[in-house]
Amino acid sequence: MAKPEPKRICIYPKDVQKITGRGYRYSRLLLVKVRQHYEKQPHHLVAVEEFCQYTGLQLEQVMPLIVG
Repeated sequence: MAKPEPKRICIYPKDVQKITGRGYRYSRLLLVKVRQHYEKQPHHLVAVEEFCQYTGLQLEQVMPLIVG
């Protein structure tokens, strides 16, 4: 019996690097912009759905890249 894949709801700079192909610094700054857009405080995490809505990417395309 196969183990179910773990699902995360938060996205981190390393994930953004995989998705965009850009550097770590760009990824961090993009997450800062997402936080500002959603009026979050700097210590709040960014949800994958929020990232997708902000960037216009589809959740179905992003999830396989961040799981694992």
